[in-house]
Amino acid sequence: MSIVAIVGRPNVGKSTFFNRLIQRREAIVDAVSGVTRDRHYGKSDWNGKEFSLIDTGGYVVGSDDIFEAEIDKQVELAIDEADAIIFMVEVESGVTGMDEDVAQLLRKSRKPVFLAINKVDNSKRAQDAVEFYSLGFERFYTISSINGSGTGDLLDDLVKALPEAVEADEETLPRFAVVGRPNAGKSSFINSLIGEDRYIVTDIAGTTRDSIDTRYKRFGFEFNLVDTAGIRKKSKVKEDLEFYSVMRSVRAIEHCDVIILVFDASRGFDGQVQNIFWLAHRNNKGVVILANKWDLIEKDNQSANDFEKYIKKQCEPYTDVPIVFMSVLNKQRIYKAIETAVEVYQNRTKKIKTSTLNDTMLPIIQHTSPPQYKGKYIKIKYITQLPTPWPSFAFFANLPQYVKEPYKRFLENQLRKEFDFHGVPVTVFIRKK
Repeated sequence: MSIVAIVGRPNVGKSTFFNRLIQRREAIVDAVSGVTRDRHYGKSDWNGKEFSLIDTGGYVVGSDDIFEAEIDKQVELAIDEADAIIFMVEVESGVTGMDEDVAQLLRKSRKPVFLAINKVDNSKRAQDAVEFYSLGFERFYTISSINGSGTGDLLDDLVKALPEAVEADEETLPRFAVVGRPNAGKSSFINSLIGEDRYIVTDIAGTTRDSIDTRYKRFGFEFNLVDTAGIRKKSKVKEDLEFYSVMRSVRAIEHCDVIILVFDASRGFDGQVQNIFWLAHRNNKGVVILANKWDLIEKDNQSANDFEKYIKKQCEPYTDVPIVFMSVLNKQRIYKAIETAVEVYQNRTKKIKTSTLNDTMLPIIQHTSPPQYKGKYIKIKYITQLPTPWPSFAFFANLPQYVKEPYKRFLENQLRKEFDFHGVPVTVFIRKK
């Protein structure tokens, strides 16, 4: 999936524009209850083309008088990692020195750049926008982040410039991405698995700066282990390499099959770890949660059962996820962790015969049918699995518009119970018979 970065100096409306696109996306395509979302990373789509959106303003440290050098770092990284860039300025202040510096960096790049002039909400301001031709771009787009005017033309041209999705090679090995906050033990975990110190492991958080693939074979199963840079809270991303790491981690999550989420059990399953979990979930990836440094918790006589309940409480409503308590330092259950990840991958790629689906699910539906709606009976007559990379199912009904979320959740739970989709998101669609 393509990455689009929004760059520009502070207070030009980057985050407002970002939030507008993400809200539109969530309302139409990604309306999932209970999902915690980080406001500086999101997914959007336009004219049927999906893309990831990065608000670089979220990673800028400081106030209105932030140093130009810090802004330049963000732009350079966006140029390096993004497929297209929205360069945002605002008409009220006119062209500033910082705008000119950013423009100079962008003109040197070979990436598609779209100059968006924000806060243009009347004809007078539209005339004032002409001065932005001085920034040296062939055309510009006058928009208003607050009311959305002008954004359609911008997005029409943006998605045309994005690279076409490349069909995955059938021979490509499955990819397991090891993700988590810095210093949670990701690199140590991979070192223990492969039996060599391929990665530098120190006590300094964020030592790993890039995503690195390692081919691995165990239990008769071959796959790629991807060690990602640690994902940090926005307030902690203070240097260019950290911002680079966040973008690489986002890309690694989107391009893998199973997420192995490592967290430091002594620090708890905190908000940032939960954000990574939901990022994986809304990308429809398999998930395995690894509670590392469990040996430190056991000394405090905490039970794994209570800790597991605590984690699943934070993951509601998606609680059908495997949790492995391990200690990389003591080589405790590290192979159990990878064995579980293999099982999750197999669950994610599982295909159920249509006849088996109907023979199993229709009697369950007949016994617990959808609630009536205004005296109308809803009948589900047929089920089939859809050809998606993760388990998704179409239930064909006479009145699909009256099947509500609680019953769809019931159908999902029954599918999990009957066919074992442990660790994998399951999508249920209700369609017209």
